[in-house]
Formats: sequence, structure tokens, C-alpha cells
Amino acid sequence: MTPHSGHSDGPVKRARATRHRVETGRPWPLGATADRHGVNFAVYSRIADRVEVCLFAPDGRETQRIALPGLTDDVWHGFIPGLRPGQHYGLRVHGPYDPGQGLRCNPALLLIDPYARALDGPVRGASDQFGYVLGHPDEDLVPASADNGATAPKGVVVRSRFDWGDDRPPRVPARETVFYEVHVKGFTQSLAAVPEAQRGTYAGLASPPAIAHLKRLGVTSVELLPVQAFIDDQRLVELGLANYWGYNTLAFFAPEPRYATQAAQAHDGGVDEFKAMVNALHAEGLEVILDVVYNHTAEGNHLGPTLSLKGLDHGAYYRLSEDARFCVDFTGTGNTVDTSSPPALRLVLDSLRYWVQEMHVDGFRFDLAAALGRDAAGEYTWRSPFFAAIAQDPVLAHVKLIAEPWDLGPNGYQPGGFPTGWLEWNGRYRDAVRDYWTNADSSLPAFAASLCGSADMLEPRRRRPTASVNLVTVHDGFTLADLVSYNEKHNEANGEDSRDGESHNRSWNCGAEGDTDDPEILARRQRQVRNFLATLFLSHGTPLLLGGDELGRTQQGNNNGYCQDNALSWFDWERAAHHEELQSFTRDLLALRRDLPVVRLADWPHHAAGAPARVTVQWHSVWGLEMTAEEWDDPAVRCVAALMESTRAGEDSLLMLFNSSTEETVFTLPADDTPRSWTLRLDTRHAQVVGAATDAHTTPHEAVNAGEHYTLLPHSMVAFTAPSRAADAAHGTPPGKPSPATTA
Repeated sequence: MTPHSGHSDGPVKRARATRHRVETGRPWPLGATADRHGVNFAVYSRIADRVEVCLFAPDGRETQRIALPGLTDDVWHGFIPGLRPGQHYGLRVHGPYDPGQGLRCNPALLLIDPYARALDGPVRGASDQFGYVLGHPDEDLVPASADNGATAPKGVVVRSRFDWGDDRPPRVPARETVFYEVHVKGFTQSLAAVPEAQRGTYAGLASPPAIAHLKRLGVTSVELLPVQAFIDDQRLVELGLANYWGYNTLAFFAPEPRYATQAAQAHDGGVDEFKAMVNALHAEGLEVILDVVYNHTAEGNHLGPTLSLKGLDHGAYYRLSEDARFCVDFTGTGNTVDTSSPPALRLVLDSLRYWVQEMHVDGFRFDLAAALGRDAAGEYTWRSPFFAAIAQDPVLAHVKLIAEPWDLGPNGYQPGGFPTGWLEWNGRYRDAVRDYWTNADSSLPAFAASLCGSADMLEPRRRRPTASVNLVTVHDGFTLADLVSYNEKHNEANGEDSRDGESHNRSWNCGAEGDTDDPEILARRQRQVRNFLATLFLSHGTPLLLGGDELGRTQQGNNNGYCQDNALSWFDWERAAHHEELQSFTRDLLALRRDLPVVRLADWPHHAAGAPARVTVQWHSVWGLEMTAEEWDDPAVRCVAALMESTRAGEDSLLMLFNSSTEETVFTLPADDTPRSWTLRLDTRHAQVVGAATDAHTTPHEAVNAGEHYTLLPHSMVAFTAPSRAADAAHGTPPGKPSPATTA
């Protein structure tokens, strides 16, 4: 099989009569930069022979092609006087097409400028987006010649004049942070209180009813599923589905246009509407965190479409195999962005700075972040070029940086392996908490370590407790309601015979699969939901709540709703009205967390220079005695008491009793040398947090003395508070170390 090499200048249309003249311009900044005189274009490609900017009318007609006359350090550039913001454009790159050498230039295809600030509309996969002849026996080795300019997605020149007023980043301290993971569209698509034209948009998320819910709940930081422009893959389009989650980014600077109102989309692709959303959330003290996908792009493997980077300079942006025809795939999507390559690293860093400086976002959650932390040889290291660049960047070093600490490459599972200053989604926490509450054998030690911030994983690297982003449910997997209602995934709607999605969910349906009217099962499920929420918000670390869990949101057992842009994934606000108790319980739990500094640790406790530890954690059996090594090692033990003792005057200590067994259990509260009375704050058999604003006048404050008994239902937990006893607090076990024999 012989590759078709050489230069493909192809049978493409000749440039039309010139209407705009072009000047040399400048090689920076990259992308299309408008001023009052015109627009400067700058495009990186070390392999191109010629780069053309193609101008389009709003109806898709190509009106002019302009070759960029300047070439400086592999950046093609030119200034077009008189060109205005709002202009639709794309790029054509003339150069070698030799896939075997990693070269895929094809001027028949219109490319998206990787620095485009806006797109002209949502992008849907199509057969004319491939740089080779589909169906040819030589596959990608034969370049396509059909011009796709009329149907290809275009960039839009943007010059924003948004008035930020006195906008300031909330800069919520790490120890006060509570993340709320939410989908821009799904949050308000069915919220009747939002004007219809704004539902499912940036404006909808910024609307008073939406913000009121966030404020009532008490979260501090809204973590948005991907909002950088992405593609509906051709396979999904053909199935009548959509890329709902958005984890297939196409343009790192452009906001996803489908989340803009029609007026905003026509104006500037949603740029100013996105800014208005951020401004409105900031005004209420809420941070905006973006879930970003820099580890791969929508162009896929060697048989994927050619949309942008692949046609500009394939080898400069992607990791290529020894046989350069093929991509290295550390992501499971076909390609991996090579952040050890200067052009790719610059693209990612420029994009991040843009979202902070121009769009005013407060941080990022990096999808498959281990892929970004690989060096030129493909090895993961916290000293990678990407981490080094972030650490020294004066803009990025001070925003919230959150890693999904794994990818699919070698040595890709890296919990605890990120640099200081980074937070991490803690998958170990999720698994340990699920295992414990689903009554799994030998689950207690890992549960105890997770409750205390996963110190064994983080403290040796001088990472703080807040680096652990604790989560029970996220977008990828069961919702909380489904976690307690299904043993098996039910993904039939995805069109893959339910082969997709995680099969080992560590879930328990509490006695029936799916919907039931059995009151005993329903009560057990409600108790389990409260167990998970109470554990999440009373653990050391930084909690993340999946948006909608406080409303009883269900996906009917679908644990992979990535392609379900419909009522299955959207918030069901009518159903939410039937879960007001759950909303109140969640809200009051967050208020309780704010009232307990003993839970919100900024640093690990230390016994230094004779000073008492900041907080100690003591572990007790159901008999009120210190846990023994034998009890920690016993796989059948399901009950434990955790005493988080503060050493600071004026603070409360916290005593929690846990029973994940199937039996009602009588606990003896740990005895003290002197009398002590514990005030009941919650028992998950009930949907109240005692002493909370919503409950202060309805439930008496039950007091239980040290050494007395308290009975827990099966699958339940209890929390008590009492004023700290500083004199006794220096003798406990540091968090994360349940006993010398069972450090988890």
C-alpha cells in the first residue's frame, strides 16, 4: 500500500476578486484580533506552504480568499484593513499531505482557527469533514478533493466591549469551598420561573430564579460541564442523539454557541452573554469553574475528521506514534494533545489565560489531567512542561486548578500525584464511601481514611486536606437517587445495548430495582441518600455536590447520559417539588458544615514544639472503647464512632456514629474523665438537621451524655456536637490514620 504523498493543492475553487487588500500585519497575538482599523490574523503552522483566510457571508457563501503575506517564526500573519467584528471566516492550509509522515494539509477543507473567539453555530459531524476519501481501500492515505467551505463551521471575529462594572473574583478560600457540578442547559431547561427564551442558556443560569436556588443551597462554586465549543459526533447525529456532556472540544477559546440565546448567538456567538452570566454569579459571591478538555480534541484518530489542528500542523499539536500515521491515544478518544510540544502548550496556556482575563472565570477542572502532565517521552511527571508553565504563570498560578487525576495511558492513575496547589477529584473517596454504605466487607479502614481527607495519599506530598475534592456522584455515573435505586445500569437509550458506562457502580437498590411503592424500601433509600450527603459534607476535604442530587434527580438508571440531551438528563423541577425535605436537609447540612471549623481543615494537624494538634480524630467501637487493631482488620465490622476534637476554645467538636450493617445497633458514647453532654444535630432516620434555621422551632435539641447509649437504625448515621475540650484534645489519632495497624 503506497501512500499518496506530495502537495495537495487540489481542484479547489480559485480565489474570488479581491474586495479587501491585505498588509503584512504582525505575528501576535495568534488568532483574529480586531481594532478600529481592521483585523489582524496570525496562524501557526511550521509545515504550511501557504495559509489563506477565507471570508464568508452569513449565508455560508465564500466571498474572498486572502493569502496571509507575512511569515515570522512559523506564524503566518496579515492585517486586513476595513474588516469588521462579526465577520465569518475560516482557514485553508496549503502544504504536504503525507499521513505516513504525520502531514495532513488539505486546502479543500475549511479549518476552524484554533484561536477563534466564537463560532457561527453549533457544530455537527458530517461526511464532508474528512480530509481523505471515505470508503477508499487505502483509507486516509488518499486526500479528499471536494470543497466543504459552504457547510463547514466558521469562526467569527469578535471585539467585545462588555462592561464588567466593579466585577471582582469571589476568591472563596479553599476551606470554605463547596463545588456544585452542573450542566448549563440541563439546569434551567425545564425551570418554569425562567423566561422561556432563556431556558437552557447562559442567561438562564444567570437568571434570578437559578441564582436563588444556588444561594439557598449554600454552595460557593459552580462547576460547569464543558462550555468550550464542541462537536456532535457524526455517529451520534446519525443515531438522532447529541453530545450532551460536551467532552469533545473543537475550539478552546469559543463558548459553546448552543448555550447562548438566539439573539446572543447571532450577535457574537454568546461571548457577551457568557460574560454577563459570570458577572451575575460573581455579584452573588459565586465562583465559576470550567470543566475543560485539553487532553484531546474532536478530530479523533487517523480516521477522524479534519476540522482544525489536524489540517494546520498535525504533528505540532498531537502525540504521534513511531509510525507517524497513527496517533498516541492516552485518552480513549483517538488522539492526545501533546503539551510537551511548544505550539500545543502555548495554545492551552493562551486559552486558559483568555478565560481568566477576558471571561473572568475563577478556575478549571481538567478532564483526564494526567494526559497533560506527560513529558516528551510520554511519561507522567509532576515536573512536566505543562505543570511548570502553570506554576510560573502569574495569571494561572492563583486560580483554582482541579485535576481528574488519571488517563488511560501507562502509569496513568495518579491520585495524590499532582503538584502542590492543585486539587484533585478523589475517586478513592467515592469508592470507599460507596463501599461502606453498601455494606461491603473490609470497607471500614478506607472509609475512615476518606472521612479524614485521605491524609495517607496527600500529606506525604505536602498537599493540604482541601486538595481532596470529595465526591460521591458526578455527571459520569449514577445520580444519587439512582445510586440507591439500581444495582445495574440501564443505558438502553444510548443505542449501544447497554454496553457503555461503568458496570461496577458500587450501588445498592435497597431491595428493588428501580421504581417501587414499597414504603420500607423507600424509607431505606431516603436514609441512604441522607447517609451519603451527611458523610460528604462532614468529611475533611472539599466537597463536590452533583447538581440535582438535592432535588432527587434521576436518570432512570442510565449511568452514562453523555448523549441524552432530553428530559432524562435535564433537571426535573416538577419532581423537585416533591423533594422539599431533601432540599432542606442538604441546605442545612451545608450550614452545619459552615458552623464546624473542626470539619473544614485548611492544614493537617501536627504535634509541633509541644503544642497541641489543631484537631484530633479518635476512633471508637460501638462499646465506646478505642478501636483495636483486630477490630480494624475484621472484615465484618460495620460500626464505628469518629470523634473530631477541636483544641480551640469557642469551637465545637463533632462526634459521628456510623452503622452500615443490616441490624439495629446500640452505641455507647465514648466516656470522658469528666461529665460531657453531646447535642444531637442529625440522625439520618429523619430528614432534619437539628438547630438549623429551617428546624430551630420544630425539633428539640436532644442531649446524650458521654457513656450513655444511643440506638441507630440499620444503614444510618448520627452526628453530635459539644464544646471542645482542649485539655484532652492532644491525645488523639491524627486524621487519616485510624490505628497504627490499619492506616488506609
